[in-house]
Formats: sequence, structure tokens, C-alpha cells
Amino acid sequence: MSENTGASYADVGVDIEAGDRAVELMKEWVRKATRPEVVGGLGGFAGLFDASALKRYERPLLASATDGVGTKVDIARKMGVYDTIGHDLVGMVVDDLVVCGAEPLFMTDYICVGKVFPERVAAIVKGIAEGCVLAGCALVGGETAEHPGLLGADEFDVAGAGTGVVEADQLLGADRIRKGDAVIALAASGLHSNGYSLVRHVFFERAGWSLDRAVPEFGRTLGEELLEPTRIYSLDCLALTRTTEVHGFSHITGGGLANNLARVVPDHLHATVDRSSWQPAPVFHTVGELGSVERLELEKTLNMGVGMIAVVPQESVDVALSVLADRGLGAWVAGEILERGDRAEAVELTGDYAS
Repeated sequence: MSENTGASYADVGVDIEAGDRAVELMKEWVRKATRPEVVGGLGGFAGLFDASALKRYERPLLASATDGVGTKVDIARKMGVYDTIGHDLVGMVVDDLVVCGAEPLFMTDYICVGKVFPERVAAIVKGIAEGCVLAGCALVGGETAEHPGLLGADEFDVAGAGTGVVEADQLLGADRIRKGDAVIALAASGLHSNGYSLVRHVFFERAGWSLDRAVPEFGRTLGEELLEPTRIYSLDCLALTRTTEVHGFSHITGGGLANNLARVVPDHLHATVDRSSWQPAPVFHTVGELGSVERLELEKTLNMGVGMIAVVPQESVDVALSVLADRGLGAWVAGEILERGDRAEAVELTGDYAS
């Protein structure tokens, strides 16, 4: 009798036992990223959140957002550092939620790998869980998918989705923005998670730099600079809305400051932002210089040192700056809201960056 030579899941590269091991390793971190409203634990087919908590709202609006980290995951892979990329994922999702004034409630994640290395997957989830703690939301579940043949053994990607809630009459947006409002810039921690296709091209293909190259201007290696986690602003923004009057926020991601701020400026108004009010971190200048990237292209691609914008009435400026300073976050008045008049653009950047 011939031996059974039938195909198996393991033969094509999917290791169920490794996946189970990864789940066991990540449970410790997921338990730390919770809220009182979470029902049950990790391992169910769906995450459960007690919606009766929303009864305190008159008219609760649920907000939803989803995002990934982009090609920054390649930096993490090459450096073998997997426990920070989750901060980026959470920041990209929850800070889209808070722009409308929504409090992030919970997140789910999706991790796609070429091969499951349990410790590596657990490290990614650890970063996501830590990010959720920083954002004040729960991590209620997720999925790890093994895709041999589509991804190399060391390759991976991450994505996430989040849900938040805001009272209908407290919803923030363009309809609240008024002439005379101040534009407050909230400092970025670095490049965050946008523009890495350009950044990687400049540093690796054009300049031939290595990740372990020490860069005096950065005060660390290139890899350490590029892997700096995205700042998570959700609790800072919520602290502002609970302390003083806020008319709007803008999360500065792909498209840069002008394009993202324009999304919350009504058609009849115009925002001016003075570049001289801040000095971008050295990494932005270095990308521009090494790649011969024009300033407009840099500003369309990178955050240039501003990760979030708060638009507040003039009488709220001092309180807003004080609240953010108390929370250890650099912030400054960067511009104002004016009548549009015959201006073609919703947002205008003026002056030159401080040096």
C-alpha cells in the first residue's frame, strides 16, 4: 500500500500551531488595552463592547476609521524591531476619529504575514495594545493571516479599524470654523507614518545610506529616526474639548498640512499658516536636501513637524496652549482663519521655516 501523499496546510506554508502560539503570547498585552465596557476576552469570533454605556448620550454618533502604516513596516522589518509599529497604526486610526470630536472606544487589527513567527506577531500586537492604552481605547480583537507565496517569510503588513462616539451637538467640523479663529499647531514626533515611499527612495536609493548610519543631526541612527512612533493625540485633543471651546481639528497625514487643513475650512473662509512659527526637525530638511526635493513637494508629502491642528476661537488660545503644555505637548499659534475673498486656495502657507 502506498503512503498517503495528500496535500496539507503545513505543506503550503501555513502553520496553525505557530498561530496558536502567537495568540497565547499576545494575550498578556491585549488584556492591558481594555475599557470597562469590554465584554469577554481574546479568542472569540467577535469583540464585544457594552453599548449601554452610550445611554448617557442624548444622540450618540458613532465614528469609524480605518488605516494602515504604509511602507514604514519595511523599516521595522529590516531593523528587526516590531513593538513600535503598532503605535503608528493606532495613531493613524484614532486621530482620524478625534478630528470630529469623537472619543475612541475600541479598535481591531489585521496583521498579514508571509510566515507566522509567534514572538514577532506578539511584539506587533504589544505595540498596538500600548498604542490603545495611550489613546484611551480598547483592543477588542483582530486577525493574523499567514499568506505564504504572496509575502516573503519576513514580510508583513498591518491595518486597523476603530470606532468612537461623539454627542451630535458636539460634533466638530467645517461648519463650526469662524473668521478670526486661531490655528494652533501640535508638534509631531517625527515623520509619523506618511511619505515613507519618498523617504525610503531618498535615503536608500538616491543617497545609499544604511539604517545603521549614525546621523549627527538626528542624534541617533537613520533607522532609529525613521522608526520613531507616530504621536497619538486623541487624549490631548479630548482634553482640549473638555476644557475650552474648540471649533475643529485636522490630522496632518498624507497630503501634508495644507491639504488636510483645507478639509475643515469652509468654502467662504481661508486659513493662513506662518512657516516661521516653527522649525521642522532635521529629518525633513535632510530628505529635501539629499533628494533635491522642492519645498512644495515636501509639504505635499510630509507633515513638516506638525501632526495635528486645532482651530479655536481667539479667547480659547491661552487655555488651549496651557492645557497642551501641561500634557507635555509642544504647541503654538501658527496662523488664523480669514475671509476667503478672491483667494483661490483654502489654505496658504506663508514665510520661511525658522532656522
